[in-house]
Order: sequence, then structure tokens, then C-alpha cells
Amino acid sequence: MFSIIQAAGWPIWPLLICSILALTLIIERLSTLRASRIAPPKLLDEVLSISQQSLPAPEVIQRLAENSALGEVLAAGLRAVANEPDLNDDKLRQVFEIAGRRAIHRMERYLNALGTIATAAPLLGLLGTVVGMIDIFGSQSPGGGNPAMLAHGISVALYNTAFGLMVAIPSLMFYRYFRGRVEDLVMEMEQSSDRLLSHLKRFLA
Repeated sequence: MFSIIQAAGWPIWPLLICSILALTLIIERLSTLRASRIAPPKLLDEVLSISQQSLPAPEVIQRLAENSALGEVLAAGLRAVANEPDLNDDKLRQVFEIAGRRAIHRMERYLNALGTIATAAPLLGLLGTVVGMIDIFGSQSPGGGNPAMLAHGISVALYNTAFGLMVAIPSLMFYRYFRGRVEDLVMEMEQSSDRLLSHLKRFLA
């Protein structure tokens, strides 16, 4: 592997950096976008249960906000009603929307970087191949060179294109997967917020 990297020349080093960054981002997003950290399945039912008769205490709301992204959104609604009992429906819905946008922003963190790597990696690979081909043909003597050496040089130049595709394809697949995952989680959070909003109307003045 090290000999291939050496043979491919300097253009492969940006690709190596991209591969390390992509792997780091993929591992980080796989860890972050878990249901237990974003939208625990039974969290809404627990919130509805503890607020059936009255609003939870401030320390309970704070623990809810620290539980997960969905917990933070639900806690924002509970806190708004507790602080302003005369809040109307539109303002309460706006509180949920603002908290939801903050949660979505955190869920989408680093996805643009991963998408950029997926787009740029094939171009970097092509750049490395072009640079390698220029070096190969520039080193040939006017009277013609060794065909075997020329073929070997071309194969070495193509290492960059192959490595660029090896970086781009998994990056693009995970980028699409994470985008779909975020959309599913956002839909779930919106449905939970709507249910809690309807539940909290009874506490409005």
C-alpha cells in the first residue's frame, strides 16, 4: 500500500486526507444520529404522562432538555407554558419551531463537509491522473520510449482515479443515508411536537 502511495505521487495526499476526514465524519454521525440520542421511542409518552395533571417542576424540565434533541424541543414548549401561562397557540408553536430548528441544525452538522468530500474526491483523483500523465509523456524521449515503462507509468497514474472513487463512493452513500436519517428524525420530532402542543393547550390561560 505504501509503495502504491509513493508511486501515485503528491496528488494522492489530498485524497488520503479526505479519506481520513470522511471516515471520522461517518463514525461521528453514526454515533450522534442514533435514536436514543435524538428521539427516544417512549420519551413523548413519558412527558405526556408526567404532565397529565400539572406541568412538571423546573428541574424535571431541565433533565428532559438534557435527555436528547427531542427532549430539548419538548422541554422548550413546557418551559414556555410554565413561564407564560397566557401564551397563545401561535407563539407556542413558534417556540417549538425555533427549538426544532436548533435541533435540526445540530443533526445536519458536518453533512455538508461529507457531501463536499464525496463530490471533490473524484475530481482530485482525476487531477492526480492528469498530473501523472503529464509527467509520463513529458519524460519520454523524442525518439520513443519503452512501451512497457509507458504502460507501467499510465497504470501508476490511474491509481489516483481509483483511489478517488474509493473515497467518493462510500462518502456519497453515507451522505445520502444520513440525509434520509435526518429527514426521518425531523418528521418524528414534528409529530411529537404537535402532540405535545395539543396536550399543552389545556394549561393556557
